[in-house]
Amino acid sequence: MGDREEYEDQLGKTLELKESEDPESVSIQMEGEEDDTVQEEEAEAQVTQLTDTDYHTASQHPETHKVCVELRELVMDEKNQETQWMETARWVGLEENLCKDGIWGRPHLPYLNFWSLLELQKAFAKGTVLLDLPGKSLAEVANQLLDRFIFEGQIQPDDQENLLRVLLLKHSHASDMEALEGVKPVVVTRSGEALEPLLPQRPSLETELFCAQGEGSTRGHASEILGKSPQDWEATLVLVGRANFLKWPVLGFVRLKEPMEPEPKPEGSEEPAVPVRFLIVLLGPEGPNIDYTQLGRAAATLMSERVFWNEAYLAQSKETLVQSLEGFLDCSLVLPPLEAPSEKALLSLVPVQKELLRRRYLPSPAKPDSSIFKDLDVKKGPGDTPEDPLQRTGRLFGGLVRDIRRRYPHYMSDITDALSPQVLSAIIFIYFAALTPAITFGGLLGDKTQNMMGVSELLLSTALQGIIFSLLGAQPLLVLGFSGPLLVFEEAFYMFCQTNNLEYIVGRVWIGFWLILLVVLVVAFEGSFLVRFISRYTQEIFAFLISLIFIYETFYKLVTIFEEHPLQKNYDHDVLTTPKPQAALPNTALLSLVLMAGTFFLAIMLRKFKNSSFFPGKLRRIIGDFGVPISILIMVMVDALVQDTYTQKLNVPEGLAVSNPTERDWLIHPLGIHVEFPIWMMFASALPALLVFILIFLESQITTLIISKPERKMVKGSGFHLDLLLIMGMGGVAAIFGMPWLSATTVRTVTHANALTIMSKDSTPGAASQIQGVKEQRISGLLVAVLVGVSILMGPILRHIPLAVLFGIFLYMGVTSLSGIQLFDRILLLLKPRKYYPDVPYATRVKPWRMHIFTIIQVACLVLLWVVRSIKQISLALPFVLILTVPLRRYLLPLIFRDMELKFLDAEDVKMNLDEQNGQDEYDEVVMPV
Repeated sequence: MGDREEYEDQLGKTLELKESEDPESVSIQMEGEEDDTVQEEEAEAQVTQLTDTDYHTASQHPETHKVCVELRELVMDEKNQETQWMETARWVGLEENLCKDGIWGRPHLPYLNFWSLLELQKAFAKGTVLLDLPGKSLAEVANQLLDRFIFEGQIQPDDQENLLRVLLLKHSHASDMEALEGVKPVVVTRSGEALEPLLPQRPSLETELFCAQGEGSTRGHASEILGKSPQDWEATLVLVGRANFLKWPVLGFVRLKEPMEPEPKPEGSEEPAVPVRFLIVLLGPEGPNIDYTQLGRAAATLMSERVFWNEAYLAQSKETLVQSLEGFLDCSLVLPPLEAPSEKALLSLVPVQKELLRRRYLPSPAKPDSSIFKDLDVKKGPGDTPEDPLQRTGRLFGGLVRDIRRRYPHYMSDITDALSPQVLSAIIFIYFAALTPAITFGGLLGDKTQNMMGVSELLLSTALQGIIFSLLGAQPLLVLGFSGPLLVFEEAFYMFCQTNNLEYIVGRVWIGFWLILLVVLVVAFEGSFLVRFISRYTQEIFAFLISLIFIYETFYKLVTIFEEHPLQKNYDHDVLTTPKPQAALPNTALLSLVLMAGTFFLAIMLRKFKNSSFFPGKLRRIIGDFGVPISILIMVMVDALVQDTYTQKLNVPEGLAVSNPTERDWLIHPLGIHVEFPIWMMFASALPALLVFILIFLESQITTLIISKPERKMVKGSGFHLDLLLIMGMGGVAAIFGMPWLSATTVRTVTHANALTIMSKDSTPGAASQIQGVKEQRISGLLVAVLVGVSILMGPILRHIPLAVLFGIFLYMGVTSLSGIQLFDRILLLLKPRKYYPDVPYATRVKPWRMHIFTIIQVACLVLLWVVRSIKQISLALPFVLILTVPLRRYLLPLIFRDMELKFLDAEDVKMNLDEQNGQDEYDEVVMPV
């Protein structure tokens, strides 16, 4: 608000200064202060005694100058048939129009038709505004303006070169008219060819009225005024023309940070060179109801008006300019096309014009700019500003202390806000959403680590860490769980330990010790701010890699089953199947394929079912949300019905027993279980600990960023430092008990937040739902964790789940994760004709070949990560190689792509999917792996 008040004071002082320095300049507008009634004779005398200086404004204000405006149109000369910009009119108080013979017409009061004002208002509302743009030349300014045109969707990327070529055409002046032997209007095509307009062109009214023979001069009154002291003036350059390759008219308004040096005038020209402060570009296709000359005159007249000129100097936003234009329209008189009025009747309008100008020059109290409230918290006062949780305090543990002070005062409301039926339904849903991946990843983890850790350890770890985090966390809506990246690390570290004859479960204990030390150091020095540097570029490479690993592992396991149980004519009978089959069994591979494919396709079908037209919306939503548990249940029943065919089942111990009791217990001795753990590895464990830290840091912090978007209207805040300390600290302690470390899981957390979001349906038919708020509380996460812990006692039931069913869920997570990855969409665009590209910024506002180069660079990084992951000796270095994509994005890619292109290709533009839209759900919102 302070900025707005200061701006209004500045504008008022500027206008007062103008009036005090040049009182005669507003003789016709403001001279009613002594007498409220104006006699017609006085008004007539005022009109007949007008001079040029009566209209020219003066100011010695340091931030404003005297104003002159120049209109240039896109034309072709008659002599050389070359397209160029020709000066056709100018404003120095009065308007002067260039006649056909290069003579300036008689100066006159500017007048505008009503249509041009309305079209100008539309163009400004939709146009591009650049304020305080750095630029010393027209080419530099034009490049930046066209980049902005593309960014705002006004033009297509392919039009940039054509428009740049048009804007940089030769500029001619009145003194060149004779040498050019006249000019004519043209329409520019995409190829650069200039064509005559299809519609008939009539001489403008200004030319017919004020270019009478013998009334003008080669120099004009503007040159006489400017020539006295050109250094006190600044110019506005208005460029208008027709370009048939544009889909619609585009307007660009540019205020330069420093005046642009004037272009050199032709030799022998008496016109002074004036530096340019403002540039207005108005181009578009030819149309029967659009006159670009009149639009240009309206824009030039607007810029010559005192109040708008000062507004343009001081404005800090496009909205300010639009509001000032509306004020200009409010004070503009429109004469209806009735019978021609007499001069006496016209003079009777002078008092009306005086009153309108009095209102225009005496600004009313400004309305507060609504944009200053857009980021304010809905429960804060208008004077409060939202606190950035990633802002560094500069004090040791300052971020952690600030998180505690911000979040814990809401602790009681975190309990009372849970008293809602919506929270109860969310608990039931999130329980299955958390249990299913825990069982899936637990089975796969046991398979990767020879049951050193399995389902029971993962369920217990999920329960205990979830309970503690729900009670102490700064953002209790985060759902902790195991994820694909951690599974990849566990497999790589297990293979490393096997290769080097190290005890895997003991090595994890030392990784846990180092993990605690690392997180304490990072939180102490407020290192969470580093998440700002991890852009979508890195996130999507990582997400794509994990999705590929999920898909690859599914088929790798399926091929393994076919190798162990190949299709053959004859099989051995009476083969022992415990603890594992001693020979190939019939139909095992085929049934495993059916179970895997059935689970996958059933889960996909149920996911899409909630967007179908069957059943009521709530029932469809329930079926879709519980699609994964339903598909598992159905395929387990199918497996149970086929009793004469063996399939490998999930290995779950009884009760709270560990998965492999012969090799370990619940408490892991840090010095070794069966052999002494080497001292060098105790210190070398810092390296894999750093890798684990990177993985958990990436997913947890980015997940917090996703659900903390302002659009969700959460009011209690998040705590990056406190949550990171809890997640890493609990993971380090869990390693002592041989349990997996966890991270904040993106899809489950987004699903949790969506289930607790309060929506209000707009009464307007077809209107989208609006977010009112979120039930920010701790009870749902707490009860979900408790229920997962109770599920440990479900061992007899879980042991009936075939591993092939879990492979189907694994494939489902890999495929569905691809739907939210822009990189995957751009890879598909490599195979599509351009006419089938979607209407998204990275496809419509970036040239296709440059978009493909960006995609190829990302694919190259992805291939490198896959190679590192595939080589056992260096697979542990995967997170390090991933982090190298951050400096690649920040320092190398800007050398290849323009900033505007990177904003489209690497934009955080994913919108939340809270409605039942076709083919969209939580997976489309996340860019991190499942």
